[in-house]
Amino acid sequence: MPRNKLEVGALAREGTHMTTVSLDFTSADEFILPKSLSWRDTHINCTLVVAQPSTDRALWSEFVAGAHRSYCKRGVEAALDIDVMRTGSDTVMFFAVLDDAGRMLAGLRAKGPLHSADESHAVIEWAGQPSQQAVRDMINTRVPFGVLEMKSGWVADDADRDLDLTTPLARSAFHMMTLIDVQFCMATAAAYVLNRWRSSGGLVAGIPATPYPDERYQTKMIWWNRRDFVPHAEPAQVAKILTETSRLAHAFDQGRGRRLLSG
Repeated sequence: MPRNKLEVGALAREGTHMTTVSLDFTSADEFILPKSLSWRDTHINCTLVVAQPSTDRALWSEFVAGAHRSYCKRGVEAALDIDVMRTGSDTVMFFAVLDDAGRMLAGLRAKGPLHSADESHAVIEWAGQPSQQAVRDMINTRVPFGVLEMKSGWVADDADRDLDLTTPLARSAFHMMTLIDVQFCMATAAAYVLNRWRSSGGLVAGIPATPYPDERYQTKMIWWNRRDFVPHAEPAQVAKILTETSRLAHAFDQGRGRRLLSG
């Protein structure tokens, strides 16, 4: 399937110190990305796509179907709100990895920016756990700077095992943070999964795991800070993050997307 291409650009290296800068971030219902943005990842010979559910309904339907298959196979479909997912109403953007035939091999979606911890699914995942309040506090203290929540990540079970699809998935947080202009992104997943996602500079929160969606899993929380990730990320991932986010920002600023002013 054809996708519009992006021009190569450059992005100044972000600082390596932990910083927080209050942002006038755009709310989800004000953010518009009229066209899908895509580019080639030559390392895995796949096409990476950032889109909104309303931008490409067919691709979104493929994302939802792939997530449902993957979660059902593992018996954790209860973790998906499949009815809401089908509408795309709580998804500000999603990320997809496509092979040369246009088939989706992996994907991830983003909710937000969050207005409070009450909008985060993580609070539900830690329900009844002593550290639930710590989860709330970690989210609420970052809300003024903009927080996206990454959800429903999946990789096709029959994807080429030689493809490291978790590598582009780990970078996708930065694509979406850049486009909507927020500083933080968080996700929850089983601890062994999050270890693969740390390549892009994500830091696993120091709070006890929760047995979610059931006792087979020890779910933890990971955070990405757009302004403080370089010291924590693999060099190859840093280079790709800087290049890819620059290309996306350039495409967005050239009029392929827009933010509507409220009021």
